Amino acid sequence: MADPNLAYLSLLLLLPLSILFFLYLIVRPRPVRIPIKNRHVFITGGSSGIGLALAHQAASEGARVSILARSLDKLEDAKQAIRLATGVDVAVFAADVRDYDAVTKGVEEAGPIDVLIVNQGVFVPQELERQGLDEVKFMVDVNLIGAFNMIKAALPAMKLNRSDRGPASIALMSSQAGQVGIYGYTAYSASKFGLRGLAEALQQEVIADDIHVSLIFPPDTDTPGLVEENKRRPQLTAIIAASSGAMKADEVAMKALSGIKSGSFIVPCNFDGLLLSIATAGLSPQRSFLMAFVEVVATGIIRFVALCYQWSWYRSIEKWTRKNSKYSSK
Repeated sequence: MADPNLAYLSLLLLLPLSILFFLYLIVRPRPVRIPIKNRHVFITGGSSGIGLALAHQAASEGARVSILARSLDKLEDAKQAIRLATGVDVAVFAADVRDYDAVTKGVEEAGPIDVLIVNQGVFVPQELERQGLDEVKFMVDVNLIGAFNMIKAALPAMKLNRSDRGPASIALMSSQAGQVGIYGYTAYSASKFGLRGLAEALQQEVIADDIHVSLIFPPDTDTPGLVEENKRRPQLTAIIAASSGAMKADEVAMKALSGIKSGSFIVPCNFDGLLLSIATAGLSPQRSFLMAFVEVVATGIIRFVALCYQWSWYRSIEKWTRKNSKYSSK
């Protein structure tokens, strides 16, 4: 007579193994490796912060690097810094990503791109009621429309003779504020959330050309932009955003480049980012059947954790509002 405990144990093992095997069969796009060495890596916002760190990293791995930013002086400083650190000369292009014609000119001068990293970004924190529409438009134009301009300018040459050149990548630098809305980030979050829709649809459009899209979600990062941002941050924004901690630009660059090379669609940069990625996986592409399994199994638990975070944030808002209401009534 069969042991019922053994049969129960076999069933417990069979179910996850069956799910794993099924996920192995269905995950799309399929796994891929994106080489960096001896390939053309083009980085926007490459004169400082994460973009500069990415340029350093790519150059040190043997890539031919081009960087684009608005300020020629900052680009020249970045070029000198990269040369001193790596011995590699990078190409520099001064253009505003909001100007499609200027961007197109820079891309044509740079030559066909293998890895495009759309990294530019601006952030002016403020409650929507208090923020001018000119600042809202500025963020949307740079963060979202600028991404459209860059990709549209680079895509024709990226597709050209792709089968002879190997797999390519388009990486978009979003933010954890592009996964969850935060007080004071109304316009910024909208511009970064938009990148996700762009990335998901674009991946379907370019997969047949062996071009693979990555969406990177860094937390607060120690950059010159963060210093300026902190000067204007509403107090509540600082309280809530502090729950995720900050990273160094070099750390983000290493995580980002690793994700790009593995062809990952979602690239989190820290543990909180990983939890957010699982919580917001939805209908996004997933190449790893193991990560897909984690998403399937952990979604309920992560949702519980997410609700705890939301409780903490709203509790902070309630406390801050009561405290400031008392002071304003005096």
